[in-house]
Amino acid sequence: MKKGYIDLHLHLDGAITPKIARKLAEKAHIKLPVSDEELECRLSVPETCENLNDFLKCFQLPLTLLQSEETIEEAVYLVQENIKKDGIIYAEIRFAPQLHCDGGLNQEQVILSALKGLKRSDLPCNLILCCMRGDDTKEKNFETIRLAEKYLVKDSGVVAIDLAGAEGLFPTKNFSEEFAAARKAGIPFTIHAGEADGAESVKMALEFGAVRIGHGVRIKEEEELLEYLKQKNICLEMCPTSNRQTKAVGDMQQYPLAYYLNKGLHVTVNTDDMAISRTTIQKEFEYIEKKFGISDAQKHTLLRNAVQSAFITDEKKEQLMQQI
Repeated sequence: MKKGYIDLHLHLDGAITPKIARKLAEKAHIKLPVSDEELECRLSVPETCENLNDFLKCFQLPLTLLQSEETIEEAVYLVQENIKKDGIIYAEIRFAPQLHCDGGLNQEQVILSALKGLKRSDLPCNLILCCMRGDDTKEKNFETIRLAEKYLVKDSGVVAIDLAGAEGLFPTKNFSEEFAAARKAGIPFTIHAGEADGAESVKMALEFGAVRIGHGVRIKEEEELLEYLKQKNICLEMCPTSNRQTKAVGDMQQYPLAYYLNKGLHVTVNTDDMAISRTTIQKEFEYIEKKFGISDAQKHTLLRNAVQSAFITDEKKEQLMQQI
């Protein structure tokens, strides 16, 4: 087993494998499909996936399982233990607290449960709290930001926030107030941008103050934007398998990972939703090697970029550099 991988873009609800789902369902007293094959079909995206909105439908069952303090804590712990087997030495697990309140929890209870799970594993990980795109999410997003400020640490806990959801339907520009509040509170943030929407979405995220961009496949549309990202060392959290499945790039021969890398951009490779995409970090690296001819030296650059861009202390970065 190879070791030394970093995953900066990993959604908790997208990492619920059939094995993890059965353990959570038992705690939640929820009945699941009898066969593993049927369960996996419920938890993972079909090859007929048309777009990001289609992809997002796969979160329905995992979210149903993640509506109690017990299952949220257990899920964070089990996901850590699962990715540790894949050779990951550090990961940032992200989730939207507001999506776990259907069973009566409030966002603070959700976050505290996740923190409990985080501390049960010996795998170094941190949490990123997602605000959500939508017409009626503002109040919930501000609550997420308030709690992110309350529990913000440099390592071993909540380290940043994000903006996730249907980018094409709810443009990044609609969420300026949320990220003005995050800036004022001193909360670092990444934003999903340039995935289902164009380069303008990335520009807006950068204007808000994002230090990392989730996906960013559409950045190549503007040369000036490429140069800006390079100069500012803005990290791109790229997720090849996910981007292929959501049709963020119509033809994977045109997938810009190698292009960005050769341009000197701060590119990283991540799983996004490993259970939904039926992938692992090892599979992602094998894919980019076969598809794009990424060399061992370039792989090491990708990992170094991930360490340098992680929301952790400089001391921890030095330790991880020795491990990759």
